[in-house]
Amino acid sequence: MQSSTTTTILLFFDSHVISESGSCNGCEDSGSTVVIEYKMAATLRVVLGTDDASKLRLPTGIPDSVEDLKREITRQCGLSGNFRLQYRDIEFDNEFVNLSSTAELQDKSTVKVIYLPNETDMSPRHDPSSVPEELDEASSISSSLSTADTDILSSPGSTSSGPSLRSQPWPQTFPIPQFSYEVEVQLERANCTHLSCGTLLSPSAKLKSDILDSLASEIIKYKVYPSSAEFDTVAEALIRKHPCLKEQGSVCGYYGWKISLKYKMANYRTRLRGIGCPELSINSMKGKHGTTGQSPNQVKKPRKAEVNYCPDFPVGETKESLEEERQALLLEIKKKNQQQIKSKMGKTFAYRRQEIVMDMPFITELKSRWPALFSESEVNAEFTRITTVPLLSKFMSQLDGYSDRLLKVFRKKGGEAGRKIRLITAVMDKDPRIERRRECVIKGLCIYLNEEPESLIKTYLDASSDASHGMEAIVMGIYVIQHEGAEPDEDPEDVGVIIEGVNVLQGLRNVANGCVLLLGLIYSLNLSYPKELKHTFEFLQKVVMELDGNRLSQKVQVLKNRLLE
Repeated sequence: MQSSTTTTILLFFDSHVISESGSCNGCEDSGSTVVIEYKMAATLRVVLGTDDASKLRLPTGIPDSVEDLKREITRQCGLSGNFRLQYRDIEFDNEFVNLSSTAELQDKSTVKVIYLPNETDMSPRHDPSSVPEELDEASSISSSLSTADTDILSSPGSTSSGPSLRSQPWPQTFPIPQFSYEVEVQLERANCTHLSCGTLLSPSAKLKSDILDSLASEIIKYKVYPSSAEFDTVAEALIRKHPCLKEQGSVCGYYGWKISLKYKMANYRTRLRGIGCPELSINSMKGKHGTTGQSPNQVKKPRKAEVNYCPDFPVGETKESLEEERQALLLEIKKKNQQQIKSKMGKTFAYRRQEIVMDMPFITELKSRWPALFSESEVNAEFTRITTVPLLSKFMSQLDGYSDRLLKVFRKKGGEAGRKIRLITAVMDKDPRIERRRECVIKGLCIYLNEEPESLIKTYLDASSDASHGMEAIVMGIYVIQHEGAEPDEDPEDVGVIIEGVNVLQGLRNVANGCVLLLGLIYSLNLSYPKELKHTFEFLQKVVMELDGNRLSQKVQVLKNRLLE
């Protein structure tokens, strides 16, 4: 009796999925059959939460099992903890239903991550087990998103933030507040008159002052130092809601209101400084010469779209009580009590932030006083407290979204810069993983902006005796340890971040993760961007993270315009 065997060969293509079978050459006598399967590379849209989705690239096609797909989502999106998946089912009008088999999915399908609660935390993207075993050594952490993005800026009264924190950045359209009853009555009548006969209101000094006071109180909810463009948005929103206040003879119709708002905000800041608002008192003459020793011409204010730059202490807390919390935090770190670490880091945020902004301590001192800050989860959490924007998830999803367009622009670059970019991106042909793609895009971005990727990423051999000496000389950057003889597409032995010659983070797995955490540390430690990489970090902040994206340097603006072509 002849035996019959089947051989399966999997081939991956970017176009179609084809399955063929036939006799194996030279195997006719045995009755062997060859089955050739061509699998299509796929891309899925992964919904991670409200207003949070990422692109999942699958070069080898959709995995055969749900568990394999979950592992790939965990790897590419940096998730942790337990979760299940749902997909849009066309039989139920594209409503989400639980995914039991990947056979239900096709290229460009949408899957949704549903986080499952555990015994210690009901928040998404939080896995207590992902906190490093030795926070005091700033060791690696198993997940890049172990802190809940949506849970960091909690509701008023919560111990993790306190009512002194702002909960949202500057709005795209400024909300004009409800004025006092007296003002609203006058504006309502004037708007009706303007609508019927086009007459503009000439407000009295008291009416104008009341309007400006209300606007200043609303502006302070978002920023203490608004930019000129932001004053424009407020004044424009005012005459849009109350057209009777439009100014005659003004091209835009609100220039006078803008100038009046600037003066009103200056006076309002003086009043707040007098009552001890920390965001303003740090710039008082007494503070500069008495405690911080700063030059009178150096103003400490948000320069990278920080929302909570130097917040006040939570209600009922003092410097002494928060210092006790810090001491208790050090004990919790030794106990490895992740829930208490998370809670106390949130509660001491304002105390820590004032210390960093006002005293400007060295990194070694900060690492000694706040060891929990130097971990992936807390860098992500601190960035969100400062900007209200999740760091890791937004950075990775936005970078992936721009990757194709960036690579297209990079290919058009000529000269020596174009040659360097082509050498870097050639690695993607051997290694199609998303981590390698992100690394190549970041390096290519540096070169395109006429900056050196070596200024950001320092590569050392593990056997090199000069590695430790070289790291000590790094002011700010990412180090990559490769074993001797490693190919360009091989994974590094270690990736970490160094600031002021101090290894502050390690075990970060890949360059893109190191880059985003360096950005987070720059915000968390109130540092300036390195001059030799200022355009690269400007692009990452303003285009990728969409923080203060309305004001771009010429070089970054040109690149952004080309991405939109």
